[in-house]
Amino acid sequence: MDQAPGSPQQEQGLPGCYRHPDRETGIRCTRCERPICPECMVSASVGFQCPDCVRGGSGTGHAPDAATPRTLAGGTVTSDPRLVTKILVGINLAVFIAVQVSSSLLSDLVLIGAWPPAPFTPTEGVADGQWYRLVTSMFTHQEIWHIGFNMLSLWFLGAPLEAALGRARYLTLYLVSGLCGSALAYLLASPTTATLGASGAIFGLFGATAVLMRRLQYDMRPIIALLVINLIFTFGWSNISWQAHIGGLVGGVVIGYAMVHAPRERRALVQYGTCALVLVVVVVMTLVRTTQLI
Repeated sequence: MDQAPGSPQQEQGLPGCYRHPDRETGIRCTRCERPICPECMVSASVGFQCPDCVRGGSGTGHAPDAATPRTLAGGTVTSDPRLVTKILVGINLAVFIAVQVSSSLLSDLVLIGAWPPAPFTPTEGVADGQWYRLVTSMFTHQEIWHIGFNMLSLWFLGAPLEAALGRARYLTLYLVSGLCGSALAYLLASPTTATLGASGAIFGLFGATAVLMRRLQYDMRPIIALLVINLIFTFGWSNISWQAHIGGLVGGVVIGYAMVHAPRERRALVQYGTCALVLVVVVVMTLVRTTQLI
């Protein structure tokens, strides 16, 4: 990454604070991205800002942005950085309750490739044109332990990501990562296997969190350890869709990287352009699998 103006790079180790070059630091201002030492850190809604940005951009070259605080990824800083996460949890819980009340609803929401199996013409499933299942399955749970684990993960991973990315970018990350998981499950799993749950999107949040922590130069060992544990369960426990987990993880890493590393001058184009390209891949995978089943 290029060094911002006024932040001299040390010959070795971490960069120096832009106001105190002799003090190495791994923290950067969330608005102008210049290195700042503890003395220069001013607490903000997300991370820390430098004194110049707090005073309104004096001398930073970013004065036009001073009136609108921005997150690390360029999103708008909001008073409730957990709003989208709360809504997503609420939708998942509402669908879970609906499925418990009407068990017949479950078969209409889960991801299933084709039914009945070949050589018969499918009458139900994604291959029969029910592409909506790629989305509805992301919000569908049947077992209490399943939704409980996923919602806890969503709450603890989603809230910091929403604060760091902003609402629109965070929601895009969640949905596109979930679609990546659904598409890979559709492509590689048996067409008669019913897949459900928010795990694909959750693994997307895992991937984006790892990218964000690396970007902020935080200690990555906790998130890596947690991810490894989840992958062990993914491949070591039966009845778990490893395809959805891996698809969501890869999608989350790709989108997360675009979100936090996009150049400031072309930020929105790079971020949403990457999401669009990932969606194209999702569509291609879905079409390829459909031609195999019909």
